[in-house]
Amino acid sequence: MSGSSPEEVGKRHRAAPSTRTSKNAAPGHPGPAAQVVDSSTGPRMFAAYTATTTRILRQLRNDHRTIAMILVVPALLMALLYFIYQDVPATPQQPLSLFDRVGISMLGILPFIVMFLITAIAMQRERSSGTLERLLTTPLSKLDLLGGYGTAFSLAAAAQAAVACLVSFGLLGLDAAGNPGWVVLIAMADAMLGVALGLLCSAFARTEFQAVQFMPLVAAPQIFLCGLLVPREQLPDWLEVISNVMPLSYAVDALHEVSVHSEPTGLMWRDLAIVAGFAAVALGAGAATLRRRTA
Repeated sequence: MSGSSPEEVGKRHRAAPSTRTSKNAAPGHPGPAAQVVDSSTGPRMFAAYTATTTRILRQLRNDHRTIAMILVVPALLMALLYFIYQDVPATPQQPLSLFDRVGISMLGILPFIVMFLITAIAMQRERSSGTLERLLTTPLSKLDLLGGYGTAFSLAAAAQAAVACLVSFGLLGLDAAGNPGWVVLIAMADAMLGVALGLLCSAFARTEFQAVQFMPLVAAPQIFLCGLLVPREQLPDWLEVISNVMPLSYAVDALHEVSVHSEPTGLMWRDLAIVAGFAAVALGAGAATLRRRTA
């Protein structure tokens, strides 16, 4: 300190930036959730959220089997459904063919199922590998983590819905009175609902096998009661009440509105808003139940 005045020492202290890095990071390489914090401006907003979204998208890009399951499986199942109903004759009481009636509902149900399974298993894998616990010891917030997962898988869901609708309307001849673009939008909302519920259910599973076991508990009752098998108004009263609190019921209702009306209706927008609201609530509940330490 000899030769330096107190004023010069104070200037050097004020000029030095304050940094925070992960304790486990290699020298010169910050950890996955490390942040550089300037004492005058604070951490950059949305940096952790963006980094999480980018990491999940990179992992998806490198997992070719998962990409195939997301993009190809719903389209193949729609093709299978087409051949099942190909020779079923139309009836005068039903202006739409059986494939048109069932197929448009399946465009909402299949993305929901696939994204629920993939998201629940992927999040549980993060837990079992210890990645989640390490991330939650950093300044990364729970909402940043789940928001990043939700955004990444929702982008995958958008691609899935677009491919399934392109195959159904373009190759299989699925017919609807409304614009197919509205079907794509509703299918995307259904897939995002599956992502949110998958993230929520993964909080209550300890293994990937347990995450899969939530499928018949969470998804199967909704499929049975959404109006696909029997119109909801024909269900017993107590089952109709249960159906009214299940989000997939409103997704199927919104798709039915598109199938019979050439323009968007108020009921379609209401049902779509309910599905989006359920997804937001499930994502918030997932953040509230996310444990900082694995068992």
